[in-house]
Amino acid sequence: MSKILSYKELTVWQKAYKLSILIYTTTETFPKKEDFSLTSQMRRSAVSIPSNIAEGYNRNHRKEFIQFLQIAYGSSAELETQLSLAHDIGYIEKENFIAISALMTEVLKMLNVMIRK
Repeated sequence: MSKILSYKELTVWQKAYKLSILIYTTTETFPKKEDFSLTSQMRRSAVSIPSNIAEGYNRNHRKEFIQFLQIAYGSSAELETQLSLAHDIGYIEKENFIAISALMTEVLKMLNVMIRK
Protein backbone atom coordinates (compact mmCIF):
# COMPACT_ATOMS: atom_id res chain seq x y z
CA MET A 1 0.00 0.00 0.00
CA SER A 2 1.43 3.36 -0.99
CA LYS A 3 1.63 6.39 1.27
CA ILE A 4 -0.85 9.18 0.59
CA LEU A 5 1.14 12.16 -0.69
CA SER A 6 -1.61 14.77 -0.78
CA TYR A 7 -4.73 15.58 1.20
CA LYS A 8 -6.52 15.47 -2.17
CA GLU A 9 -6.08 11.69 -2.13
CA LEU A 10 -8.07 11.39 1.11
CA THR A 11 -11.59 10.13 0.40
CA VAL A 12 -12.96 12.24 3.23
CA TRP A 13 -11.48 15.39 1.66
CA GLN A 14 -12.92 14.46 -1.75
CA LYS A 15 -16.39 13.92 -0.29
CA ALA A 16 -16.19 17.11 1.79
CA TYR A 17 -15.11 19.06 -1.28
CA LYS A 18 -18.06 17.65 -3.26
CA LEU A 19 -20.32 18.57 -0.34
CA SER A 20 -19.11 22.18 -0.41
CA ILE A 21 -19.85 22.38 -4.15
CA LEU A 22 -23.36 20.99 -3.54
CA ILE A 23 -23.94 23.57 -0.82
CA TYR A 24 -22.79 26.40 -3.09
CA THR A 25 -25.07 25.32 -5.93
CA THR A 26 -28.00 24.66 -3.60
CA THR A 27 -27.75 28.03 -1.86
CA GLU A 28 -27.81 29.78 -5.26
CA THR A 29 -31.59 29.26 -5.18
CA PHE A 30 -32.09 30.75 -1.71
CA PRO A 31 -33.89 34.11 -1.47
CA LYS A 32 -31.66 37.17 -1.85
CA LYS A 33 -32.58 38.22 1.70
CA GLU A 34 -30.52 35.22 2.92
CA ASP A 35 -27.30 36.23 1.14
CA PHE A 36 -25.71 37.63 4.29
CA SER A 37 -27.24 35.20 6.74
CA LEU A 38 -28.11 31.54 6.11
CA THR A 39 -26.52 31.37 2.64
CA SER A 40 -23.27 32.84 3.92
CA GLN A 41 -23.24 30.68 7.06
CA MET A 42 -23.85 27.47 5.13
CA ARG A 43 -21.16 28.26 2.60
CA ARG A 44 -18.61 29.11 5.28
CA SER A 45 -19.40 25.93 7.20
CA ALA A 46 -19.19 23.83 4.04
CA VAL A 47 -15.87 25.31 2.89
CA SER A 48 -14.43 24.94 6.38
CA ILE A 49 -14.72 21.14 6.24
CA PRO A 50 -12.33 20.30 3.35
CA SER A 51 -10.18 23.33 4.22
CA ASN A 52 -9.50 22.08 7.74
CA ILE A 53 -8.85 18.55 6.51
CA ALA A 54 -6.29 19.95 4.06
CA GLU A 55 -4.64 22.26 6.58
CA GLY A 56 -4.42 19.57 9.23
CA TYR A 57 -2.97 17.03 6.82
CA ASN A 58 -0.28 19.46 5.71
CA ARG A 59 0.82 20.14 9.28
CA ASN A 60 2.56 16.74 9.17
CA HIS A 61 1.91 16.00 12.85
CA ARG A 62 -0.73 13.48 13.88
CA LYS A 63 -1.84 15.49 16.92
CA GLU A 64 -2.39 18.63 14.87
CA PHE A 65 -4.14 16.66 12.13
CA ILE A 66 -6.61 15.29 14.69
CA GLN A 67 -7.21 18.81 16.01
CA PHE A 68 -8.10 20.04 12.51
CA LEU A 69 -10.27 16.97 11.89
CA GLN A 70 -12.17 17.89 15.06
CA ILE A 71 -12.68 21.41 13.74
CA ALA A 72 -13.92 19.95 10.43
CA TYR A 73 -16.27 17.69 12.41
CA GLY A 74 -17.63 20.71 14.27
CA SER A 75 -18.19 22.55 10.99
CA SER A 76 -19.98 19.46 9.67
CA ALA A 77 -22.34 19.44 12.63
CA GLU A 78 -22.93 23.16 12.16
CA LEU A 79 -23.71 22.64 8.48
CA GLU A 80 -25.99 19.72 9.29
CA THR A 81 -28.06 22.00 11.52
CA GLN A 82 -28.17 24.77 8.92
CA LEU A 83 -29.14 22.27 6.22
CA SER A 84 -32.06 21.00 8.31
CA LEU A 85 -33.18 24.56 8.98
CA ALA A 86 -33.03 25.46 5.28
CA HIS A 87 -35.08 22.38 4.43
CA ASP A 88 -37.64 22.97 7.18
CA ILE A 89 -38.28 26.56 6.11
CA GLY A 90 -38.72 25.47 2.49
CA TYR A 91 -35.46 26.57 0.86
CA ILE A 92 -34.35 23.06 -0.11
CA GLU A 93 -36.52 20.48 -1.82
CA LYS A 94 -36.81 17.06 -0.20
CA GLU A 95 -34.85 15.13 -2.87
CA ASN A 96 -31.94 17.55 -2.74
CA PHE A 97 -32.03 17.56 1.06
CA ILE A 98 -31.87 13.76 1.15
CA ALA A 99 -28.91 13.64 -1.25
CA ILE A 100 -26.94 16.31 0.60
CA SER A 101 -27.78 14.76 3.98
CA ALA A 102 -26.51 11.37 2.82
CA LEU A 103 -23.18 12.86 1.75
CA MET A 104 -23.03 14.86 4.98
CA THR A 105 -23.55 11.68 7.01
CA GLU A 106 -20.74 9.95 5.11
CA VAL A 107 -18.37 12.83 5.83
CA LEU A 108 -19.34 12.91 9.52
CA LYS A 109 -18.80 9.16 9.88
CA MET A 110 -15.45 9.27 8.11
CA LEU A 111 -14.23 12.17 10.23
CA ASN A 112 -15.38 10.41 13.39
CA VAL A 113 -13.46 7.24 12.46
CA MET A 114 -10.33 9.22 11.58
CA ILE A 115 -10.44 11.15 14.86
CA ARG A 116 -10.87 8.00 16.94
CA LYS A 117 -8.20 5.91 15.16
